Amino acid sequence: MADTGAAPQPSTSPQPPASPASPASPASPASPASPPHGGLARAERFVRLTPRVLDQHLFAHHFRDGGAAPVVRALDAYRNEDGGYGHGLDPGLRGPASRPPHVAQALRVLDAVGRCDGRSAEDVCRYLTSVSTADGALPAPPPARRGRPDGPAVPAAGDPQGELLVTGPVVGLLHRNEVWHAWLFRATDFCWRAVEALEKPHPCEIEAAVAFLDHAPDRARARAAADRLGALLRERRIAPPDPDGPHPYPVAPGHTPGGHHLPHDYARTPRSLARAWFTDEEMARSLDLLAAAQQEDGGWPFHGRRWAPGPALEARSAATLESLRTLVAYGRTVG
Repeated sequence: MADTGAAPQPSTSPQPPASPASPASPASPASPASPPHGGLARAERFVRLTPRVLDQHLFAHHFRDGGAAPVVRALDAYRNEDGGYGHGLDPGLRGPASRPPHVAQALRVLDAVGRCDGRSAEDVCRYLTSVSTADGALPAPPPARRGRPDGPAVPAAGDPQGELLVTGPVVGLLHRNEVWHAWLFRATDFCWRAVEALEKPHPCEIEAAVAFLDHAPDRARARAAADRLGALLRERRIAPPDPDGPHPYPVAPGHTPGGHHLPHDYARTPRSLARAWFTDEEMARSLDLLAAAQQEDGGWPFHGRRWAPGPALEARSAATLESLRTLVAYGRTVG
């Protein structure tokens, strides 16, 4: 017979789960489904959820006091033995081969972290010398061939307009960092001829021209060329006062709608020569539109060609960093 005086035993029946920790508890991690507050925090979350480690380190460098060394290490993964860069560093071009547009992206990164000098610039110029034309121009990539993961078609090699798009930003960045190389003299002469020959420029050509003029050594000549381009821009209404109105360059097939070029696209900083092209009111309106373009996921849109989901996401990550840096350059609060 059982001893009825024994102590009661714990119940073996299932118990209800413990209540979750309070959100205020430091031991309780934030739910990944809960979006962070503030434009900068939301942008950080977006960049960290994209596959571009390089952009994550760049974000940390610009906005979280991160060092330059992690950025340079991440950039080295795109570098080739010939001194150029490839492997999709420019999201619009795929494949491992070195291409001038990849080099332009690499120089932007090195310039952003203060490492565009010394051996890195020497190797880049060695590569650029090997691929440039006789007059120093960097050829635009050829159209992608069937079955090759190279990317969408761009202006053909030998087209001065396409060559300015690639050469102008590269030459401007090298001059900004006071790099001197034999190739750079020829390339600078090419840029002057191409910029001063523009009569019916596309917005992308004007952007490339400004990237060169902002750092060209001959400042008087640069200001004169910029004044002429600003007059052409006004005459052709390439940056319309009403960004929702008609635009002389409709969105091309395969591109994301809404890609109007606005004042901030030409004058990325208040120090740009292109800043004088616009009134304070026009620039303020442009920056308002840029700030408002941040999307629900925290990133900014990319208005170029959307030819595959992966490159499009990578391009949005880069566009998000560029948008944040532009807003900060003009003193806008992004936090």
